[in-house]
Amino acid sequence: MGRTLRGRYRVVEPISAGAMGAVYRAVDIENDREVALKQSTNPHHDQRFEVEARLLSALQHPRVVRILDHFAVPSGQYLVMELIRGLDLGMLLKQRGQPGLPVDQAIEYVRQTCEALQYVHDQQIVHRDIKPQNLILSESGVTVVDFGIARLLDDGDSGTIGIGTPRFMAPEVLAGGSVSPRTDVFGVAATLWTLIAGRTPVYADPTKLSAVASDVTPELERTIAAGLEMIPERRVASVAAFAKALGAPLRTETGISLAVSIDSPDASRSLMEAVVHTAAGVFGAAAASIALVDETTGELVYQSAWGAGAREIVGVRMPPGTGIAGGVVQSGVAEAVPDCRTDPRFAAGIARGTGHVPYTMLVVPMRRAGLEIGALSILDRRDGRGYSQEDLEPAILFADLAVKALDVTPGSFTSLGMTSLG
Repeated sequence: MGRTLRGRYRVVEPISAGAMGAVYRAVDIENDREVALKQSTNPHHDQRFEVEARLLSALQHPRVVRILDHFAVPSGQYLVMELIRGLDLGMLLKQRGQPGLPVDQAIEYVRQTCEALQYVHDQQIVHRDIKPQNLILSESGVTVVDFGIARLLDDGDSGTIGIGTPRFMAPEVLAGGSVSPRTDVFGVAATLWTLIAGRTPVYADPTKLSAVASDVTPELERTIAAGLEMIPERRVASVAAFAKALGAPLRTETGISLAVSIDSPDASRSLMEAVVHTAAGVFGAAAASIALVDETTGELVYQSAWGAGAREIVGVRMPPGTGIAGGVVQSGVAEAVPDCRTDPRFAAGIARGTGHVPYTMLVVPMRRAGLEIGALSILDRRDGRGYSQEDLEPAILFADLAVKALDVTPGSFTSLGMTSLG
């Protein structure tokens, strides 16, 4: 205790500790405020840590803990989070459970959790470790904390056993399968069972919740059971659907979307933002953008982007042929760049200005009638690997589909006379 990291964060005392790392109370000396400092015990995978942390740092929702900073030093990787003052629901259950909490109170806490998670899922992020201890009750309600970068780093590639919390971790993660929003649905359902029953559920246990909590209705029991289905495809598909089934539909309050466009995009704003959002999801990326050719100047104009650095890149103009994207538009040839930072064509100065210097990227031309009208860029695989030639064909097909979708919407760029730089 008392050590200072990065010359800025003075560690005060531990908050919690586990097999995958520890959380400390610390003081941000620059801003004279208390923060929570989470350390990962895995000193490897710096690239993957940075990519995921940068994306989490862009989240803004009143029920999601803010990631303020992230860094790696020889002792490991660290997340700097806002310090939420309150009581986690696990401790609340110990203090007030008889043995569980009143049903309506437990449902309200879960509804608030689902509000946070629906926003998170809309940004293509899965929490992976929803449990009472990661839900902090403060004066403003429930805040979801402790996104699992440490667990991500140590899970390894697909097929390894997932790391999380037994009884709350979805079975597909325990078995080394893929995660999805349904993974968090399981965690939410297990949390609700626990808050009501005063104990955790058991995988595939036929014991009915009503047997341990007499005020549970048949409808509530069915809903929780549907959230605890062992097979993901049989489980409630979304946290919004789960909350609705509980009779506690989500409110309209939302956070800041990671998708943005310029003030007057050359196509439907909502559709362009959906394209970059979906591209990032399909290719497991931390960011994606669309740049279109300005026929008057020949410049590439970044019209829409999603993810880390999106707000900074939107509206940026690139001279003809500049950077990897400009080269792709001129040549009409898609490129997979496994290491941007060593590529001499990489527009590093512009990237630094956005606060997002990518490690790897896919850049594919957007074509209409055989002419290049712009480029779709997909940046940074969130699993830490580089993009390769095998990623090009699906990316090209995605870009072709995106152009067709944008062309058939009112206000699309078909009427703007976009032309080829080649």
